[in-house]
Amino acid sequence: MAVLLWLLILSAFHAVTLAQQRQFNITHGSSLTPITNSSWFSSSRHFAFGFYEQTNGYAVGISIVGMPKKTAVWTANRNSPVVPSNAVLLLTSDGRLIVHVGSQEISVINPSRAIASASMLDTGNFVLYDSDRNVIWQSFDNPTNTLLPGQHISAGQELFSSASEADDSFGIFRLKMQHDGNLVQYPVNTADSASYAYYASYTGGLGNNVSLNLDDDGLLYLFNSTNSLKNLTKGGYRRERTIIYMMKIDADGIFRVYSHSLNQQNSSMIWSSTNDGCDPKGLCGLNGFCTTIDAQAKCFCLPGFNFVMPGNWSAGCERNFTTETCQLKENTSKYYDMRTVENTGWEDSTYVVLAVTTKEDCEQACLQDCNCEAASFKDKVCRKQRLPLRYGRRDQRNSNLALVKVGINVLPNKELPDQKIEETKGKKLRIDILIASITLTVFALLVDVILVLMI
Repeated sequence: MAVLLWLLILSAFHAVTLAQQRQFNITHGSSLTPITNSSWFSSSRHFAFGFYEQTNGYAVGISIVGMPKKTAVWTANRNSPVVPSNAVLLLTSDGRLIVHVGSQEISVINPSRAIASASMLDTGNFVLYDSDRNVIWQSFDNPTNTLLPGQHISAGQELFSSASEADDSFGIFRLKMQHDGNLVQYPVNTADSASYAYYASYTGGLGNNVSLNLDDDGLLYLFNSTNSLKNLTKGGYRRERTIIYMMKIDADGIFRVYSHSLNQQNSSMIWSSTNDGCDPKGLCGLNGFCTTIDAQAKCFCLPGFNFVMPGNWSAGCERNFTTETCQLKENTSKYYDMRTVENTGWEDSTYVVLAVTTKEDCEQACLQDCNCEAASFKDKVCRKQRLPLRYGRRDQRNSNLALVKVGINVLPNKELPDQKIEETKGKKLRIDILIASITLTVFALLVDVILVLMI
C-alpha cells in the first residue's frame, strides 16, 4: 500500500513537472512573424498568442483557434494595433516583448520587471514570468473587450468595444464595473453619470468589491467577495473542451455571451444585454439618429445633413449647405426653412425654453434666431437647441418633434424613414395640387372632344 501511495506521489510530481515545463515554453529569443510562424499556441491549441489579420495589416493579440476566422479575445496596443506583414514579434534577451517594424521598435506589454519567459495557457490567459517564475503580468488581469471563463473584471475596471468587426482599435462604447456595485454601459468620453448610461445592472449599493464573472457553463454573474449578487445569464450550458464561452462588448455597444464550437467551427449568441440595437447612445454619431427597421438598428442624418463617412455611422453627419453669418443681424428666415422629423429626440442642449406655444410659433422663433440651429417641440413646449445634436433616436413612443433649420435650397432627405418632411408655408403642396388640377381639367376636355367626334 505504501509503495502504491509513493508511486502515485511520484506520478503526480512528474505530471506537475511536465506541466511546468510546458508552462514556460516561450523564452528569450522566441519570435513570430505574421506570414510564417505567426502564433504561440496553448497546449490544446485552442488559443494562440501572436499575429492575427486585421483591415490593412496585422494586430498582436490572443485568438481562439479552430474557427474559420480567428476570433480575437485580447488585443495589444489598441490605440494603433495594426502592423505590416514584415513585422517581427520578439521576446528579447533583456526581457522585453516588442514588435520590430524595420528600424522601429514597438513595445507590446510593459510589466514592472524583466520578462524571463511566457506561456499561452489553455484557459486563454497569456502569462509573463520573471526569473523566479513569478507571474508579473497576465492578460486575464488586463481585459480589452472580452471575458473568458474564469476571468473577471473588478471594481473600477472597464471593457471597451472595438471600432468595428474588422478593426480592434478602441471603439465608442464602454462597460464599467463601478465601485458602487453597479455594472453600467456608457459611450466613451462621458462621465459615470446616469444621464449617459444606456444599460445598468441595478446592483448599486450592494457592495464596493463587486466583480463581473463568467463560468465555463456560460453563467455570467455579479459577485461580491463571498456572495453571488445577480445572475445575468441562466448558465447551465454544456461543458465540453471543444466549446468555449465568452462575453464580449461588440462594436455596436451591446455586450453578449457567445458559444464557440470548435468541432462544428461556428459561433452562436446565447445571451444579449438588449434586443434593441438603438439603445447604445452615440451609435449614429453627431447630428444623426437611430431608428429600428425590421428589428435592425439603422442610422440616418437629420434633414440638411449628410454622413461624414458613408458606411461609418459613428462618424456622424455634417451640414450639406453653407450657413449664413449672424453678423448680418437680419431675419434669418430669408436664408432658412424648418424641416420636421417626427418621434425623434436627442440629448438636451436647450438654451431657451418657450412654454405654451405652437409648433408654427416654435419654428418661427428658431428661424428668427440665428443662434438656433434646431428645436424640439413637445407638449406645447419649444426648446431651442445648438449643434451638435448627440444621441439622436427615433421612437414611436416619443411624441417629440425635431425641428431642424436647413438652407432654403436644401432638398428634402428622401432617405429618412417613414416620416413626413414638412415644407414651409406649403409651397410644394400647393404646386402639386395645381398640377393635378390642370391635369384633370385637360383630361376631361379630351374626353368631351372624343365623345363629340363619336356622335
